[in-house]
Amino acid sequence: MAAEKHSPLEQFLIKPLIPIKIGGVDLSFTNSALFMVVAVVLVALLMTAGMGKRGLVPGRIQSIAEMAYEFVANLIKETVGAEGRKYFPLIFTLFMFILVGNMIGMIPSTFTFTSHIAVTFAMAAVVFVAVTILGFVKHGAHFFSLFVPPGVPIAMWPLLIPIEIISYFSRPISLSVRLFANMLAGHTLLKVLAGFVPALGVAGIIPLAFVTALTGLEILIAFLQAYVFAILTCLYINDALHLH
Repeated sequence: MAAEKHSPLEQFLIKPLIPIKIGGVDLSFTNSALFMVVAVVLVALLMTAGMGKRGLVPGRIQSIAEMAYEFVANLIKETVGAEGRKYFPLIFTLFMFILVGNMIGMIPSTFTFTSHIAVTFAMAAVVFVAVTILGFVKHGAHFFSLFVPPGVPIAMWPLLIPIEIISYFSRPISLSVRLFANMLAGHTLLKVLAGFVPALGVAGIIPLAFVTALTGLEILIAFLQAYVFAILTCLYINDALHLH
């Protein structure tokens, strides 16, 4: 029991905070839901405080808000072009939600909701469905040409079209697994190394140094994973708008 209590995977357990059951369906408010709400509130407060009273000389909060806005705006401009501006709210929301969620998870005794495949797959599924609908609305039946690589002989179509279809439908899987796996693996490794610090006594300074360095790396990965999710979403939107 003691081993289970101190398991590195214990930090990923979803625990109900407010039990709610309706018709046999468990709709409990969990620690995962709590930190999702915290992430949304923090992003809302950041943008409200940063953009509410804009000054000629921006303060720290305004600078952070403007940097986040410009970063996502430039990302969309470089990957999708001017036509992608209308999708800024979606990309910005995803980027900030994932980024803040990842950063919250770096604080001891918190919960990293992005380390659960159910959360990351839900976001990836929304992106996949929205992009697919966008493609059909924009191009109609011509959207199917996305599965035919340009310049490929017709004789090669029976081989390449199934590959393109499988690749397309694997997008939400790869998008969600990439984020969830990186956060899960990084936090697990941190927990394992941190467990050696008190156990080794004076020699624990060695794993402590690794934990410190790995924490810095995890913060970088937290940002990179939010960036990767956002840029892949932009690329998928670009495919839907411009096909090949």
